[in-house]
Amino acid sequence: MMLPFSGLFFFYILFIFFIGAIILGILGKPLKWYGFFVNLFMLWLIFGNSKKNIIILLMFLTGELALVEIYIHIRKRFNNRWILWIMILFSILPLILTKWGEQLIHRHVALLGISYLTFKVVQVLIETYDGLIDKMNPLSFTYFLLFFPTISSGPIDRSRRFLEDISHVMKKEEYIENLRRGIYKLGKGAFFKFFLGAIVSNYWMAKIPTDRNFINILNYMYAYSFYLYFDFAGYSFMAVGTSYIFGIKTPDNFNIPYLSHDIKEFWNRWHMSLSFWFRDFIYTRIVMSFIKNKVFKNKYTASYIGFIITMFTMGAWHGTQRHYLVYGLYHGILICFTDYFERKSKWYKSVKNNEKWDTVFTFVTFNLVCFGFLIFSGKLFI
Repeated sequence: MMLPFSGLFFFYILFIFFIGAIILGILGKPLKWYGFFVNLFMLWLIFGNSKKNIIILLMFLTGELALVEIYIHIRKRFNNRWILWIMILFSILPLILTKWGEQLIHRHVALLGISYLTFKVVQVLIETYDGLIDKMNPLSFTYFLLFFPTISSGPIDRSRRFLEDISHVMKKEEYIENLRRGIYKLGKGAFFKFFLGAIVSNYWMAKIPTDRNFINILNYMYAYSFYLYFDFAGYSFMAVGTSYIFGIKTPDNFNIPYLSHDIKEFWNRWHMSLSFWFRDFIYTRIVMSFIKNKVFKNKYTASYIGFIITMFTMGAWHGTQRHYLVYGLYHGILICFTDYFERKSKWYKSVKNNEKWDTVFTFVTFNLVCFGFLIFSGKLFI
């Protein structure tokens, strides 16, 4: 299997296809069908070395497409929340088999990017229930679901935004600006991942002694945090840049997260498409349900329980190993504490706009985040 943005051959083929997209864009021609067939070829390049992978991908696509089409028709007649939950359960079955296939069916099942693909399907189902989606073209859905730049690690796009982009025919000037931004993001991503990430990995992380003592663990904590950022943000920028060149403005995923003032701001800057997805489709709905059913008298209690559940779910999404669950719980508690402190502390309110104290808050947040990534790495539990 060839991972996206992972080898010279991948980039060679990608740059060849860029030529066609650029010519069509500058001429003011539609990019939708060209992009669709390029996407099919790139998927074959990514999955085509294994017949098993192709079969699993086709089974996943067929099942999820059928599920969405069936629910769109059901939703027109029945506005029942339980039907939605049943459909969501069916949509996440492939993800469940990927995570726990060996325990459930004694067979390992794997599909590249299954978590991100599942998020897209669940989003379509929920927005169908909300009345925002009432039809879905099968080819457009396939393009959206299996969009190759974002298939393995995101960003997680939204269907309505994606479908608007592929239907929009840009004028020459608009496409040239899109192209300029795409090339910049692609170059930035490559610099992050293949230069800065490689330097941190080879000349910092690899040089840390394996002895488990406080200094080495602290050193690893910072090294791993920077490596994770440069590697993941680098991939995301390349995915977004590639999308732009094909006429699709995939949303950015990172916005200088290590300069965040507090942990809430951090999650508005780090892996933004994931955090916004959890905010819109888990946290908000949990809190609204608590308030509607008067589960808690205090709205802040409802909000904090929502934060804990949401972040714990985020941790479990990464995996059911102890360090992922603790990581999610850690961030849930941090967000609750931060919100409580910033609302209740008179001292904080008096200094929050002070430039010197803002630097202190940023430094503290950075270290809290880095400790979280140390938990995430699993090094604390070895």
